[in-house]
Amino acid sequence: MKRLENKVIVLAGSGAIGGACAHRYANEGAAVLIGDMDAKAATSVVDEICAAGGSAVGVELDGTSEESIAAMVARAVSEFGGIDGLHANFASFADGSANVDLLDMELDVYDEEMRVDARGFLLVSRHAIPELRKRGGGSIVYMSSVAAYMPAPVRLAYSMAKSAILSLTRHVAGRFGPENIRANAIAPGLILTPRLEANLSEEQKQFFRQQSLFRDRLGRPEDVAAMASFLLSDDGAFVTGQVMCVDGGATCRP
Repeated sequence: MKRLENKVIVLAGSGAIGGACAHRYANEGAAVLIGDMDAKAATSVVDEICAAGGSAVGVELDGTSEESIAAMVARAVSEFGGIDGLHANFASFADGSANVDLLDMELDVYDEEMRVDARGFLLVSRHAIPELRKRGGGSIVYMSSVAAYMPAPVRLAYSMAKSAILSLTRHVAGRFGPENIRANAIAPGLILTPRLEANLSEEQKQFFRQQSLFRDRLGRPEDVAAMASFLLSDDGAFVTGQVMCVDGGATCRP
């Protein structure tokens, strides 16, 4: 499939899920600009894509810095002539798995989560949307989480930040829809990245399998990539303002 042929996609945030998305976009014909705090990780993905015959460029990205974000978008424009899609994928995990509630949560942890996930996504949107306008429209995909819907006995700051992304999604979809700019969010459940798989026992994996409607497997980065590719493509041309839960039916929300 070449649903993204002749499109330029800016992927802000690499990692296991971002890497799978970058490969999917390139395989479907897009030129991909990958920005990540870990410039080596972004370059590694770029090298793999180019070795397979695709087109990609990597840059260092600080998702909390407006200057860094502006430079990333400008590089995509100078390298590929413009942008057709943005995938905002970076995140902070400052609160880790700290077993604290709002009474004991460190405010600097809360501030860091909101600075990266909420403010950072707002900043990257402000720099991408003017470029999408120049192309006559485009698509934005925001990475949220099912944590935005689930009770949060721990990782409250992360859950609140991921909820803020949903409000941003609706704002962009509503405000810029008349200009043919679409915005959707993906809310993954537990996704079995290589690092996570190495740290989960078989009993833990079985527990998480029981949370979904599928009992034979857990989510993979490629599952998220498939949804993101659809939303960025013209196949998703009439889909906007939505939250797509890639979680094996764990949330089952309307």
